Amino acid sequence: MFAVFPSARKTLRALVLPLLALTLAACDTIPGGLSGAGGPTGDPVPVALLVPSGSGQGTDELLARSLENAARLAMRDLNGVEIDLRVYQTAGDAALAAANANKAVDEGAKIIIGPVFAASANAVGKAVAGRGVNVLSFSNNAAIAGGNLFVLGPTFQNTARRMASYAASQGKQRFVTVYGQDAAGMQARDAIQQAVAAQGASVVETVGYALSQQDVIAAIPRIKAAVTDNGADAVFFTTDTATALPLLSQLLPEAGVSSDVTQFIGLTRWDIPAQTLSLPGVQNGWFAIPDQSATAAFSNQYQAAYGAAPHPIGGLAFDAIAAIGALASQGQSDALTTAALTQGAGFRGASGIFRLNANGTNTRGLAVATIANAQVSIISPAPQRFGGAGF
Repeated sequence: MFAVFPSARKTLRALVLPLLALTLAACDTIPGGLSGAGGPTGDPVPVALLVPSGSGQGTDELLARSLENAARLAMRDLNGVEIDLRVYQTAGDAALAAANANKAVDEGAKIIIGPVFAASANAVGKAVAGRGVNVLSFSNNAAIAGGNLFVLGPTFQNTARRMASYAASQGKQRFVTVYGQDAAGMQARDAIQQAVAAQGASVVETVGYALSQQDVIAAIPRIKAAVTDNGADAVFFTTDTATALPLLSQLLPEAGVSSDVTQFIGLTRWDIPAQTLSLPGVQNGWFAIPDQSATAAFSNQYQAAYGAAPHPIGGLAFDAIAAIGALASQGQSDALTTAALTQGAGFRGASGIFRLNANGTNTRGLAVATIANAQVSIISPAPQRFGGAGF
């Protein structure tokens, strides 16, 4: 993949900017707030898990298996709570997902975890909205969140808040945002704008580019002018390592804009794949990363149990079960209500601490990392509780 980047003018496939793909992992739970039905001595809590199997795609089958495995791993240690996990296929199809969500509720499910894809998650949320059932989806698309539908995936908004807060603490006040001109890139741009403004800092200019090599190259002089003309002290990138980041991080220093003087900040992880670490342009850049001790603990547990590494988003199913178990462990009748799910203490799960917000999004505890001499180092550790350092 990286062989194309030593010469920026070589042919590059059309760039596609996905939503965040942070590798997640898990540990255990932080009990908190309101609790839940089906406590330690009560009946098992009926939980429906919607997975993308049945599509005929090998990648969907692998993901489905990892999600179910991670959910069952979390069920092993729930302070006496028993989960009756019932698995339903969606085949990656929104209509089937909605139909099976209704079937799951008909069969007694009190809460739904999954599905993965945003269209399916949105359809499921709508299908059971009138039935008093909440949905903890594995999507990271904040645009679908709200009402009875929560997104567990890492969102642009959460990462932007963490990075803007850290940057402001280091004296960065004038930002240029560089973004891909697709739906994800524009959502990311807006998240940066809001996060920076919340810190009392300014996005002094935004520079967009179409998703092709030619347009990325054409954006370089515009980015340089935006930095120079506005006295920017940071450049915030929405792109990831699989698309425009290698090209931008190569050409901008060649044009006279480098992280040595103007801080480069990423909204996605810059350490995946490992080859990225050797790119000269990403050295000294800042990006967010999940709590590495929690990540390692979950990965080790999963590997020991199943003999393979979890899927990068497999830990989200662990998170969902961990939250349900933590709430249900206190034996209250309102464990799975929105008020209970959004209690402020949060939970400990796949990537460290997390909590669900009333608007259906989530807040996750993230560390800030940098790259120096092709090695990742943590410059601001992941918070271990809400309200502490990092929030």
